[in-house]
Amino acid sequence: MDKKRVFAAIIFVILVGIIGFFLYRLFFAQPAPQTPPTLTEGTIDITDFPQSDERVFDETQDPTSSDLPFSDTRDDLTSRTPSVGEEPARIRQVVDTRIISPAVDNRGNVRFYNQQDGKFYTVGPNDTVSALSSEIFFNAEKITWSPTTDESIIEYPDQSKIYYNFDTGKQVTLPKHWEEFSFSTQGDKIAAKSVGLSPDNRWLITSDPDGRNTKRVEALGENGNKVTVDWSPNNQVVALSRTGAPLGAERQEVLLVGQHGENFRSLVVEGRDFRSKWSADGKQLVYSVFNSRNGFRPELWVVNAEGDNIGTGRRTLGVNTWADKCTFQDERFVFCAVPSSLESGSGFQPSLADTTADNIFRIDLQTGLRSLIDFEGSHIVDTIFMGEDNDTLYFTDKIGGDLLRIDI
Repeated sequence: MDKKRVFAAIIFVILVGIIGFFLYRLFFAQPAPQTPPTLTEGTIDITDFPQSDERVFDETQDPTSSDLPFSDTRDDLTSRTPSVGEEPARIRQVVDTRIISPAVDNRGNVRFYNQQDGKFYTVGPNDTVSALSSEIFFNAEKITWSPTTDESIIEYPDQSKIYYNFDTGKQVTLPKHWEEFSFSTQGDKIAAKSVGLSPDNRWLITSDPDGRNTKRVEALGENGNKVTVDWSPNNQVVALSRTGAPLGAERQEVLLVGQHGENFRSLVVEGRDFRSKWSADGKQLVYSVFNSRNGFRPELWVVNAEGDNIGTGRRTLGVNTWADKCTFQDERFVFCAVPSSLESGSGFQPSLADTTADNIFRIDLQTGLRSLIDFEGSHIVDTIFMGEDNDTLYFTDKIGGDLLRIDI
């Protein structure tokens, strides 16, 4: 009888141990550590990103994919470009008064309007400033220059517009309802919006600079505010229209509008507030958009924009700024003024950057490499453009309005 009790006690102890072991494994044991996969260094591969011309729209997938390279992950592509002797590049003041609408002509001279005295001037060799004309144009608000001749469209606050030829003195009053002018590469034509009172009388038009030989290109209707008039350097495109197929809250299709009803491929951009700059040969566009992925800050992209290549080669440049703060040096390099800091939501309200100093970068569109141009002082860039020799960078300061230059 004693042996049976001993045997039963042993069995009981074993069962209690087994049950206790399983209860411990179930409720208290820690999972075995796992070795994370080894990450190898390499370059970002974006060749699988669907190109615009492929029109791959998967509405079940978030269009702002984490596969896109973020701005803050590309710091390794930034280098500093000091001048000789490791000293900052010198900024030269060309004009010390507030000017508007500076632009370079095909002779390398910079033309501008002086708001102080109402006259037009040109900057020649050795920064010599001379008057384009003795005529005074009080309170001019905006000037659009011909790229080849000293002709311009002058706009005033009361919506008056005139064509003026500084070589001949010819002056022609243009219709008040014409707006947003852009010259062709040869300077012999302009494109503009003709905005009548009725939506049925609103058109994208072309004409001679003095208003003759007007032709309707496309009806604007209620979509005039979605069209940007911008004549391409290769003369194929006269405007960009954000009136493509709806692609969701953070995607849009941009149409390229030709002079003769051409059916160009479209662009698909990942964001809102589309702003763009043509390359010198018209084969590429650098543009900026913003979306929730980048904190609603503007972000630069580049895309092919000519013929059958339209929409291909699209990629982010990893830079947070607006395209209208950029200028092409040639087909490969672009200079951009980049705010030293940008608040979240700056894309909705660009004025948030009006008091933020800019850095200037030279960006290689082939490699994505960004070179910081180290220069003296602190400036907030308003307009920026290259000299005809592509060795001089001009810009105006938003605070003082003066014209400055950097020899690259």
